[in-house]
Formats: sequence, structure tokens, C-alpha cells
Amino acid sequence: MVDMTDFERAAIRACLMPLGECVAEIGMDKPLSAYSKEQVLTLIEVIVTAFQNEMRKGSPEVPF
Repeated sequence: MVDMTDFERAAIRACLMPLGECVAEIGMDKPLSAYSKEQVLTLIEVIVTAFQNEMRKGSPEVPF
């Protein structure tokens, strides 16, 4: 993202807990290069969902 706002930075930080939970479920000792395609897709879905949810909290008009 280019020229992130403080609000967007906060939304990114809000992704840390869901990201950590997902990684813990997959296995903390498993390198990212060893993730299956489904595990990577799940990880992306978790992060994008957390980001969108956080963005929605601060604005009634979210463009996605």
C-alpha cells in the first residue's frame, strides 16, 4: 500500500492476532515454503477478512 493512513496501519496491526492464530494452527515450526496451497489461501483469507473487518469498524462507507 502506498501512502497508508494511520487508520490503515491500525487495520494492518489488527491482523496480527488472527494471523498468529492461523499460523499456530498450521504449525509454528513449519516454514512458509512448506505450506500447502490450501494453507496459503486460508492464511490470505484470514488476513484479508481481519483487515476488512477492522476497516468497517471505523467507517460506515467501505469501498469493498
